[in-house]
Amino acid sequence: MDEEFDPYNEHENAKTVLAQEYEELLHVLSCQPPEVIMELCKILPNRAAWTTDHGLAANTGLSAAEVITAMLKHLQSSSNAKECCSFLQSFCLICENIPMRLESRLMSAAGNTNNESPGPSATYKESLSSPIEAQQLNKRQQIELPSYQSCQDHWQQYIVATRSLLQRRWDRLREALVKEINLESVWVNPRTGTKGRERPDQTPGPVDRGSRTPESDGEFRFFESRVTLETFLQECAGKVTVIVGQAGSGKTLLMSHLGQQWACGLGPIPSSSLFVLLEFRQLNLLSSPRSLSELLFHCYLPPDDGDCEKSAIVNYLLANPGQSCWVLDGYDEFYSKLSKQEVNRDQLDPETSLPVADLITALLSRQLLPGCTVLVTCRLRDVVDLEAVSDKVGQLVEWERPEIEEYVDSFFEAKGDSASRALGPQAADLLLSDQHLLAMASVPVLCNICCICLKHLLERERDQRAKQQSREGETEGEASGLDPENRVRRAKRSVKIKSEGDVSRPANSTKPPRTRTLIPSTLTQVYLTLICAFLSRDKEKESNVEKSKTQSCVSGLSALSLRGSELSELSQLAWKGLEESKILFLKEDIDPKILEFSVKTGILSQVELRLQNGRVDTGYCFIHLTIQEFLAALRIMTSSDVIDAELRNRVGLKTRWTTRSDQRTVFTDSLHLFLCGLASKDCTSALVDLAQGSGRAGVQNWVLQRQALVLKLLKNLCSNNTLTGPKILDLCHCIQESQDQKLASTVLGTRSSVELRNIRLSPKDINALAFAVNSVGEKGVGLDFGSCSMELECLDLLQRCRYLQHLSFRSRRYDDRFAEKLSSILPNLPALRKLDFCGASLTSAGAASLASALEKCLHITDVNVSDNSLRDDGIRVIADVFDKLPGLMSVKLSRNNSSLKTLNFLIGKMSSCSNVQDIHADAVKELTVRFCPKSNNDSHQNTEPTVSLLNQKWSKTEMQNIAQSLVRCSTLSVLDLSGGSWTVEILETLTRFLPKFSVSNKIMLNDSCPSVDGLIVLTTLLSKCPAVKELHIRLKSGLDPAQVTVVFPGGSRKPAETRTLCLSGCGLQHTHLERLWKSLGKSCDVTELDLSSNCLRNRGLQMLLDVLPRLSNIQEINVSNNGIDMEGVAALAQTLSSYVSLSEVDISDEGGKQVMMKFRSDRSDDKQKLKLFRITHSSLRPSDVTTLCRKLASCRSELELHLSRCSLKDAAVKSLLRMIPKMTSLQRIDISNSVSSPSEALTFVSCLKICHRISSVELRPGGECSIILKPVKAEQTSCSFTQFHLNEDNVKELTEILQQGPQLSYLDLSNNQLGDEEVKCVMDSLPRLNISCFVNLSNNRLTQQGLLDVVQTMCTYENISSVEISIEEEARCLLLFCQQNVCEKTLSIKESSLRSEHLTRLSEIVSHCPSLTTLELKNNSLQPEWIEDLMEELTVGPRGCRVSIQESWMRAGEAVSLLCRCLELSSNIQKIRVNQSVLELCLMKPSGLTSFSLVDCALEQHHLSPLIAVLQRCLSLTALEFSNNTVGTEGVPCLLSLFPQLTSVSIVSNKHSSAVVEALPETLLRSLTLQHLNLSGHVIGDAAAQKLTAVLPRLRSLNLSHCSWSAAGGLQLLSALTDCVSLEELCLDSVQLDEDGLMCLSHVLRSFSCVRSLRLNEIVTSVGTSDIQTVLDLLTSMEDLTHVEELELNSWRMSDGGVEQLNRLLPHWGRLRKIRLSQNLICDQSGDRLLQALNNCVHLEELQ
Repeated sequence: MDEEFDPYNEHENAKTVLAQEYEELLHVLSCQPPEVIMELCKILPNRAAWTTDHGLAANTGLSAAEVITAMLKHLQSSSNAKECCSFLQSFCLICENIPMRLESRLMSAAGNTNNESPGPSATYKESLSSPIEAQQLNKRQQIELPSYQSCQDHWQQYIVATRSLLQRRWDRLREALVKEINLESVWVNPRTGTKGRERPDQTPGPVDRGSRTPESDGEFRFFESRVTLETFLQECAGKVTVIVGQAGSGKTLLMSHLGQQWACGLGPIPSSSLFVLLEFRQLNLLSSPRSLSELLFHCYLPPDDGDCEKSAIVNYLLANPGQSCWVLDGYDEFYSKLSKQEVNRDQLDPETSLPVADLITALLSRQLLPGCTVLVTCRLRDVVDLEAVSDKVGQLVEWERPEIEEYVDSFFEAKGDSASRALGPQAADLLLSDQHLLAMASVPVLCNICCICLKHLLERERDQRAKQQSREGETEGEASGLDPENRVRRAKRSVKIKSEGDVSRPANSTKPPRTRTLIPSTLTQVYLTLICAFLSRDKEKESNVEKSKTQSCVSGLSALSLRGSELSELSQLAWKGLEESKILFLKEDIDPKILEFSVKTGILSQVELRLQNGRVDTGYCFIHLTIQEFLAALRIMTSSDVIDAELRNRVGLKTRWTTRSDQRTVFTDSLHLFLCGLASKDCTSALVDLAQGSGRAGVQNWVLQRQALVLKLLKNLCSNNTLTGPKILDLCHCIQESQDQKLASTVLGTRSSVELRNIRLSPKDINALAFAVNSVGEKGVGLDFGSCSMELECLDLLQRCRYLQHLSFRSRRYDDRFAEKLSSILPNLPALRKLDFCGASLTSAGAASLASALEKCLHITDVNVSDNSLRDDGIRVIADVFDKLPGLMSVKLSRNNSSLKTLNFLIGKMSSCSNVQDIHADAVKELTVRFCPKSNNDSHQNTEPTVSLLNQKWSKTEMQNIAQSLVRCSTLSVLDLSGGSWTVEILETLTRFLPKFSVSNKIMLNDSCPSVDGLIVLTTLLSKCPAVKELHIRLKSGLDPAQVTVVFPGGSRKPAETRTLCLSGCGLQHTHLERLWKSLGKSCDVTELDLSSNCLRNRGLQMLLDVLPRLSNIQEINVSNNGIDMEGVAALAQTLSSYVSLSEVDISDEGGKQVMMKFRSDRSDDKQKLKLFRITHSSLRPSDVTTLCRKLASCRSELELHLSRCSLKDAAVKSLLRMIPKMTSLQRIDISNSVSSPSEALTFVSCLKICHRISSVELRPGGECSIILKPVKAEQTSCSFTQFHLNEDNVKELTEILQQGPQLSYLDLSNNQLGDEEVKCVMDSLPRLNISCFVNLSNNRLTQQGLLDVVQTMCTYENISSVEISIEEEARCLLLFCQQNVCEKTLSIKESSLRSEHLTRLSEIVSHCPSLTTLELKNNSLQPEWIEDLMEELTVGPRGCRVSIQESWMRAGEAVSLLCRCLELSSNIQKIRVNQSVLELCLMKPSGLTSFSLVDCALEQHHLSPLIAVLQRCLSLTALEFSNNTVGTEGVPCLLSLFPQLTSVSIVSNKHSSAVVEALPETLLRSLTLQHLNLSGHVIGDAAAQKLTAVLPRLRSLNLSHCSWSAAGGLQLLSALTDCVSLEELCLDSVQLDEDGLMCLSHVLRSFSCVRSLRLNEIVTSVGTSDIQTVLDLLTSMEDLTHVEELELNSWRMSDGGVEQLNRLLPHWGRLRKIRLSQNLICDQSGDRLLQALNNCVHLEELQ
């Protein structure tokens, strides 16, 4: 605060003003013309002296800025008071554009000088030489400023009037106070902020939506300490101070009290200052612009003496702004927002009229009255608007339990009467024992509301109890006239009634009786009770209200219905104010009766208003904003005037993050909570009572619909997965108000955790969260608090969260005291599984508290105390509880300023704590211990733990310490020491201890071995530590760190005898190899050596080859990517030839990339063992090929040379071919993907002329190619020359080469795009090629003409035995050869689209080939006429010919017609058959038709007529088959009657009909030569069966498979079989036989002696006991079947007993060739015995 002006110390005052306004003076002077500056310099005496003192010379040319600065510094240091005052006066007189505020203050400071010298001296006036200077002087002289003394007098008078005003104001407020206010008992949490910097908008954007919430409140933070309001305001002078508090925290009352303290000369505001108290809610009434003086005099306190006094007060205020304190109360109730503008140093004219918002903004930003004290009160959400201008921010601390208890006592004491005072202890007991009410009472206004509600409830309960006692007294009086028995019964009933209630106070007790009052469980119910309490103050109607008989959670509901009309009017007023953002109402806004009622009951309070014209009037407002919001909610829920759409708009969620872009509201955002609370079923009756005042029908249903709509809107919000943390918290409040458990479970059902960030949490917030958490049940949920401010008592409420599984605290504000309090509740959270206390201020003391609590949390699984200050001692405390928590899975201890001692301790802890599974430490960043939860039966786990100590920059001593700890550690699975980047000395220390480590899988040292020297150190492990099976080191891998892995037997996937050393990408050169061999020892047992991706080159490779004899167990060496060239490749070839155990060399890119060597474990010199030299992807010169072949020629073992994917020019190929005869051990040359053109291939084929050991040549472009050689001269060779595009010249050259070579076994020329000419060239050369097996010409461009040329060779080349050709889909052309000159020939032509002329030519060729025995034409699109012509022209030889023709059209009538024509045209047909669409003819010369078959060709009865006409001429016909056709019951008998000489009849049916069989027996009886009968698939009736029994004795073959008959019919047929003495074949597959039938069959089988084929498949289908015996009986009956050759017993369900019986019979069946036993129950042992028995069947050909 600026110092007060002292008229007797004007020098000090002038200097003070000069110092305070230095910057402003400098700015004004800088804008003045040079002549003004020079005039001011002349005013100062002894100019040369002050310029010299400040380093200036009078005669030097200085800039204006330097002169001004020197002048002001001189005045500040000058001791001459008159000089300073004179300068200030002159400054005001001659300077232009001086701000009025500055000018007034400077003139006031120079006041006494004016008394002595009212104007400038004559000398000064005379010195003004220019007209401009004279004009400026006249302007200054026209300003009539009151004298300083006059201003001061008016100022003091105004202060006195202000004191009186504030005292009267306080006296009015004091009447309603419950207890006295003391600023020393009001606590404030100071906050700090960055003034003048724009706070970023941290409202969550679309990507931030969800349960996670961004860090807010970055500019402001709470101090952990708190101070009293008195102390907080001590240093507010001259600053902008903001007091923040919740709605109802008493901000307005405190400001009034502060004003009263000032009026009494007390408090932090100096009494000499002017105390201006303005309320924003009154400023809302100002619609027109105002100046500063108008704001002061019209809206606060007008002066008594008119404009003169106003002017004096304003001038004094402008001159001494530091002597004023402006209290702006209730910014949260301001309709407008402060103007958002850049910081502007320009001062505003106090007389300029501005909008109120701009005027307040100017006052706060020091554009008006700079240096004055400003005190602003607002809610927390509105502080964002004041951040840029506030110097201090303090938040009122909520009341704690002692303060609440004191207030409750004061409340009931203040009521005066003894009855009210008696209720005080009961009320305090109720409030302090109910967590919901206690959370509410932390806010003073809500505490007052709670007291009013409790008083109302207790009074009603007291009155009801008194009435009940009075009624009981009357009852006892009535009972005195009853007989004794009735009196006893009445007494017992009375005792029972009392026992059902709460226990009353004992007679000798001084405590009040326990109340039965039901406490309102929600905020809404509290307010509903509050309204009832207010209404009960209307005694006129209260006396008419009948007392409620039952106690309700909302008491006094009858008062609602009684005062329904008044309450409806009030709710309408509240709703109107809510819509218009209006909280102050004038008298004309309210109905007089309603106004009188509202003031009388206390719902409305009176407010003194100053209107725009300055007139004082009375206004009215609800006693609190929440009352107005609650009544508005009642209006919404009970009035049909408010539509559903408006209700939907009002039910939304509020966030606690506010930005300047948010829409302002003067209310507390409680409306949606009240709406949700009124939707509770507990409030239904109250809403119905209020709504009935409208007089409409169906009120209850309408209210229920309103409530259902609110719950539906809540349900939709619960399903929203994009809510931020504050909105989820607000939603929990809404659901708690609704008391709907289902909604609560929905909001947390889809979230595993609720995250709350940077908000202040109150006890009621925790209470709401607990309500939601307890609804999820056993599923559980988590709470994550990040930088949230909360009182310690909030932690007590967390105990109510029964299903809290995860609890997280993240903030530096959470310290040891917080941890100690948290420790007291942790054991009371039964569902807690995870605890996070990270990023906090926890030390070892707090860790001790947590550890003691965790010991009692036996179900805890995860603990995170990272990012604290535990240090070694704190971590040790936490670690001591490891073995006491059986379910523990993870403990995070990262970033706790720990040292190596912690790691040593934790590693040692692994021995004592058997469930430690993993210790993971990453430098100072991470430290985590993981566990295997202990089982109930065995606390020791079989899995071995792991230790990861990453990025540890240890010294040699530290390495020794940690290594010693690891030596003492139990067996580890994995030890990871990556990231150390240690020196060679430290690595040597590690390798010295490493053999003592107990590690089963591997040790990882990635990025810990930075040099080759360290690598050499690590390789000694293979010789010093036998347990090491693999050592992998890779120092270079792009951007990846160096990789080092030491593998032990448990981590190796390779065979046990394998030891691997991998030094890949380590930059090794040949100079390092000697040291490497030395580190490995003289007798190295390494089996796999990987030296790839180094820099060994040819010299290093040679050193490696020289040391091979020392690597006695080596199996594989990899030296790829070592810069090796063809010189090194030649060395490898020489080593392969000379070194016995080297079995394979694999090289690519001339040795530049892959170079692999593989060795045999057998070192014997066995020539039969194959060696392989493979070089791929290389461009080989002729000299390279010659050198390699010479080196390999000395190899004595069998050798393969692979040159796949190599570039071989003709010269190189010729060099290879020249060397092949010299390589006597060479077995195979692989040139896959090395041949690309026909010319190159022909060059390789020429090897057949050079080397006679070649047995096979296989060539194709871009595919597998090889040359196979034999040790001796090959008798035959094969040539495969495929997938080339050969022309006629290529074919001729190829055939010439082949003619000069050995005999060919086969020639494959498929896929060579050969046309007819090229194929004909091949055909013409066949006699000269002498091929023994086949020629393959498939997949070429063959046409029908080429096809005929190929067929023609059957006539010209006798050795061809078969030709198979298909032009279209298969594109097949295959010629088979036989060794004998005379052979039967076969021709098959398929899918070749032959025409008539082709068939004519084909018939000619076939006719000239007498050895052709089979001709097959399949799907060649032949027409019937062409087939007829073929049959007519076809001539057969003495051996006959079988012709098969298949066409899709060959069915039904077409087939019959073709058959008839063929029989007419050809007399050579011996057999003719049509099966589906295939025509089969057997031609024999001379012959007659003996067999005729039509099978499954859609034959019907009307097709028989032409057949009968033709067949009647076939007198030699003996076999007839009509199967699976539809020829009717007359057709078949008719045909059979024409041929009495038939020996074989087959009529198979697939329709299971009995008609045909019934007509057959008589015809069959007339056929005396019948021997073979097939009636498969028919239904045989009893009559037909009887007739068939006469036919059966003549038969040699009978097939009745799949036939159906009755039991009697079956027995007849089976019995008749006993007479079939000549029967050789019997088939009864799948016939249904009952037990009698099976017994009969068994008897029949005993009578057979000549049967050779017996098929009885699927005649036994179950596995019952009787069926097992039946199988044994059937098998026993087959003992005499000594001639049987084929036996089928499939699906008999034969078990082991049947197999044993079968084994005994097999020796009797010496002729058995075929047996089928599939789908039986034969086990493995029985199967083995069956195979042994079958060894006696020497003729056996088939077993199935």
